[in-house]
Amino acid sequence: MSTGLFELSIIFLIAAGLGIAARILKQPIILAYIFSGIVIGILGFFHLNDKELFQTFSDLGLMFLLFLIGLEINYTSLKLVGKTSVLIGLGQLFFTFIFGFGIAQLFGFAYLQAAYIAIALTFSSTIIIVKLLSEKRDTNNLYGKISVGFLLVQDFAAILILIFLASIENGKGIVFEDIFLTILKGIVLFIVMLWLGRRLLPLLFNKIARSQELLFLASLAWCFGVVTIVAKTGFSIEIGGFLAGLALANSSEHFQISARIKSLRDFFILIFFVILGSSLIFSNFSGLTFPIIVFSLFVLIGNPLIVMIIMGFLGYRKRTGFLCGVTVAQISEFSLVVAALGLKLGHLNEKIMALITAVGIITITLSTYMIIYSERIFSKISRFLSVFERRNKKQEYVDNFGFSKPIILIGGHRVGQNIIEYLPKNDLLIIDFDPNIVAQMKKQNYEVLFGDITDEEIIEKANFNSAKLIICTSPSLEDNLNILEEILKNSYQKERPKLILRAEDERDAKILYKYGADYVILPCLTSGQYLGKSIAVDPKMRILKQLKEKDLKTIEELNHPENCGCEL
Repeated sequence: MSTGLFELSIIFLIAAGLGIAARILKQPIILAYIFSGIVIGILGFFHLNDKELFQTFSDLGLMFLLFLIGLEINYTSLKLVGKTSVLIGLGQLFFTFIFGFGIAQLFGFAYLQAAYIAIALTFSSTIIIVKLLSEKRDTNNLYGKISVGFLLVQDFAAILILIFLASIENGKGIVFEDIFLTILKGIVLFIVMLWLGRRLLPLLFNKIARSQELLFLASLAWCFGVVTIVAKTGFSIEIGGFLAGLALANSSEHFQISARIKSLRDFFILIFFVILGSSLIFSNFSGLTFPIIVFSLFVLIGNPLIVMIIMGFLGYRKRTGFLCGVTVAQISEFSLVVAALGLKLGHLNEKIMALITAVGIITITLSTYMIIYSERIFSKISRFLSVFERRNKKQEYVDNFGFSKPIILIGGHRVGQNIIEYLPKNDLLIIDFDPNIVAQMKKQNYEVLFGDITDEEIIEKANFNSAKLIICTSPSLEDNLNILEEILKNSYQKERPKLILRAEDERDAKILYKYGADYVILPCLTSGQYLGKSIAVDPKMRILKQLKEKDLKTIEELNHPENCGCEL
């Protein structure tokens, strides 16, 4: 009896080889996983879809992925972007379905087939987008929060459709009571998780936090327990994973939990992408070339345009609309599930299933590049996107006037928060793209600019020309090089501002020094220098008690639910 060990070995050997090649060629690692499935299918080692073990691994990958997203979404964020996400999610579903159905009709597909194709085009892949946003560290940026929000709206709609199709399969016909009951159960589960996350779970996890092993075990037990209960109520394990994570987002230990779960997520999610790639090999695409191209272009271009139009109507700026728009430029794993169920019911044939599968692979591959390089793409086409902005824009940014401050701090969380304590409040301007950090700083009466430093409008409002010192706590090399370029390309006062930037590693630090940084924050070096000087000032080391108390206070503030978020 096969245990799947041989197949698993083959999967990881091929994925590791292609992953190394992707890293050398600077290509997205997700594509290496997808092409691993294609290679396995071509070589004919085995059929991944025939192995229940691999499907279980794939499902676990989805569960852990959404569990981590739930951990990163605090309750303040839900209030800030919840309504927007619902409006964008429902609007995009409606308009994509209408246009997709029309295109399918033009190709001569029957009404039922056209409806299935249109439904498949409406859903975007939460798994792909969340993973890419996590890698870019953008899940806590405004556009990241909105994108995750409307993707979850899509997932909820997909579940309702699957329940509807399942009722047809069972011969019940349309049962509106079941649909209403599903919506009601979803609302109740959401409210219960929020209540548990506020009242009960923080107390429980604070008790066990001292044992890292027990914290990890308890987190897994909670995740699997919630997923099991949610699955019993008719929802997918994705939704269960998200709700389990959301309930723990209010605990002080959510950073430690997240750090330990990520390795499990990466292990299991690999199987999902490999299965997706292998499914392409067993499809027949004869006579479908032109429809595949047209539908793929509609998803890659039409879907982002729909989102940008909706967000422009809601008053968002073109940059936020564009970044949200590119996240819907692919179809979802739910699309393939809906198509497979339609095939089982006899509503579709193998040809339509092959068409949807091909559109899925093409759009997932190309949209991966679109999301990774979205900032660069936006900078190239920004001037053409003003048509998507209303004259009266939404207050994404805090103020409409320019600033004139001698010190500009980019990134007010973690490293930034410690720097702020030693800077004069009246001389300081803080720039951050996390609405929670902005709200926190404004409560403390700091001058704050809400936006991304790569946005030209933000640079203009910040008025770099007036600054004597600019500090950036973002570890992104691209962000820091953009700041350096902005400083060097403009004619400043007799003396340009001093630049303190942050590097992820020694290589990035050398690059930043080469291009003109006055000092580079490299945590392993900077923290050592700080501690060494502190001890030198007080040889009796009484200062250690002060440092301890200060650090504990800062950690407590950072872990407070209203202050949770990632650094800019």
